[in-house]
Amino acid sequence: MNSKAEPPVEQPILLYQAAAKIYPKQARGRYARLRVLAMLLLLGFYYLAPWIEIGGSPLVWFDLPHRRFHLFTLTLTPQDLIYLTWLLLIAALTLFFFTTLGGRLWCGYACPQTVWTEAFLWMERITEGDRHARIKLDQAPWSARKLLRKGSKHLLWAGFGLYTGLTFVAYFVPARELFPAALTLQLAGWPLFWSLFYGFATWGNAGFMREQVCKYMCPYARFQSAMFDKDTLIISYDQPRGEPRKSLAKKQGVAAGSCIDCSLCVQVCPTGIDIRKGLQYDCIACAACVDACDAVMDSVQQPRGLIRYTSAHAEAGQRFRLLRPRVIGYGLIWLALCIGFVVALSLRTPLQFDVIRDRHSLYREVDEGVYENLYALKFANEDSQPHRFRLSVAATDGQRYRVEPDSLLLAAGEAGALTVSVRNLAAEDGDEENAMRGIHSLNLVLQAEDAPGLRRERVASFIAGAGHD
Repeated sequence: MNSKAEPPVEQPILLYQAAAKIYPKQARGRYARLRVLAMLLLLGFYYLAPWIEIGGSPLVWFDLPHRRFHLFTLTLTPQDLIYLTWLLLIAALTLFFFTTLGGRLWCGYACPQTVWTEAFLWMERITEGDRHARIKLDQAPWSARKLLRKGSKHLLWAGFGLYTGLTFVAYFVPARELFPAALTLQLAGWPLFWSLFYGFATWGNAGFMREQVCKYMCPYARFQSAMFDKDTLIISYDQPRGEPRKSLAKKQGVAAGSCIDCSLCVQVCPTGIDIRKGLQYDCIACAACVDACDAVMDSVQQPRGLIRYTSAHAEAGQRFRLLRPRVIGYGLIWLALCIGFVVALSLRTPLQFDVIRDRHSLYREVDEGVYENLYALKFANEDSQPHRFRLSVAATDGQRYRVEPDSLLLAAGEAGALTVSVRNLAAEDGDEENAMRGIHSLNLVLQAEDAPGLRRERVASFIAGAGHD
């Protein structure tokens, strides 16, 4: 018999091994209730927004054919791209700011992947049961019972995914037109394609890929550490208190930590990690492990908080700092963007008006001392109501002018162009001493007759023959 110990056999590293399926157990507790509340609020807004109308337009509607973007009571055009860019900057700074404060709260409570996965898990539990029932069902041979449970689950998933896809398209095509067409099987073209595509993507991401989207596809998990500091909230296991971990049966007369090694914190984790091994980028800070551990601590009459929200400084026994340079910097920039956006919107006039001189002729003398200039006007009524507008000339040099035509009616959202003529009036009144010569400056004013605040003014030049005034 060889007395020498056999060298350990190295296990091969399988680079292309299929990911093991995760069966997250339902967690119950205060954070689970917060996740459900967030899911109901976010999905409720997503599915109801296309049906709510304000002033005859949906609450949120991207009218691509007419190049109009309706956001609540605000109507934006491609000329208002700065406001959309502004909103995106505010959204990005909001994410950075709250990530610095609360870690991955977005991932755990508000991310679309998390929200829809939570909804799909709810349907899965209804049809197949909780964790152990699902594992047992997957390991069982195919039967009528298994086919019924699996089929009903996928029927719910497919229906919910299709409704999700149709709702997504309803942000571009009015829901009151889209859904009747879908119910009567008359939906075709791009609306049909995007409804099926987005529905299939929802069914695949929330039903099958789930945590793999967070682990391998989402870039946020990779660069979030750049926004973390030692005072950022994280989910952490209190290792000094919990170790060495022992089951209740083995703790009799043995010095052990508070952790009873029940592994419930692993079973409820939607990404399948063991938080007791330390913070990992897979953790989405949903706090399901916190709820599970708190329930166990209650049952064994131990204080809660073995797994909890904390920070690196708090773990080290140092004081938690809410106000710190990074938070202040993000907060000031975010506040400035928000205030600037509100001020810009309050000063915005939902009327576009531009003046371009006629390039074919500088001027025309229609009578003795009477000159006419032609201008091309471009305008757009971005208000949600039709208006009749009055066009007038405000002179800066004391001269008088007449513009024809001097009024136009614009429907809500209507845009167009018009050629107008402007003539001077001084010579027509017999005032030869004030007859115009040379180049003059004037202001063309477009004013809504029924809305004093709906007004635009543009500077133009008026050419009155040769010579100087």
